[in-house]
Amino acid sequence: MTTQILNGIAVEVSGQGAPLLCIHGLGGSSNVWTPVLPAFDGFQVIRFDLPGSGRSALGNTPLSIELYVSTAEQVLEALGVDKVHMVAHSMGTIVAAHFAAKHPERVTSLALFGPLLAPPDAGRAGIEARAKMASEGGLLALQEIADAIVGGAIAQQTRDEQPAVVALVRESIMRQTSEGYGQSCAALAKAQSAQVERIKTPVLLVTGDQDGVAPSASVSAFAARLADARVNVFTTCGHWTTYEKPHACVRELKAFYSSLK
Repeated sequence: MTTQILNGIAVEVSGQGAPLLCIHGLGGSSNVWTPVLPAFDGFQVIRFDLPGSGRSALGNTPLSIELYVSTAEQVLEALGVDKVHMVAHSMGTIVAAHFAAKHPERVTSLALFGPLLAPPDAGRAGIEARAKMASEGGLLALQEIADAIVGGAIAQQTRDEQPAVVALVRESIMRQTSEGYGQSCAALAKAQSAQVERIKTPVLLVTGDQDGVAPSASVSAFAARLADARVNVFTTCGHWTTYEKPHACVRELKAFYSSLK
């Protein structure tokens, strides 16, 4: 595995084979994918931290879904990669959908965890309030946000039986910079749906039965707009799918990639 900084963006590359690009969600990093790496045997796995998240610099341009898509384009260009499989989580699924709609010829497949087209209009004000809270409140605000996410976005069974997952999600949020996380929230609050009807590649959509961010009804509606989609809903699972159900995610991914051959 090699780690490099490309124009301020932290990128990890491992393995050999067809390129596979991983995009994390709000408050995440490339480590969202560490629990499911066994599913990517036979691929060249490219994991990067979005601008302002994880180990990537925030930069001077305000964060937006368009900037995230541009960053993915730049990472692939720097690595000399044209066509990719894409895997994404949460806000990253919005980025992946926009990339695939913009470049349908460049995407071989999409695997989306906790997928959403865009935030519901009723939820945008809350995300904007969180952006303000993070940007102005610093570490103490991030701690409060992290505890709220642990309480609301992780399944009860996970909280009861997997304390390491609780700690990991909490640490992931609290390790962000307050300004980077705040701008990431602002970018999500403004996100709009991609023209997903342009996506013709096979798409796997996975959510949890306790995922309030990507409820199963919304994921099914997302799938209905796609040409080739399959949906799987994990039981006793919240929004942090790859942390809460890593073995189930690996099984789904392996079955999905086998079906493409």
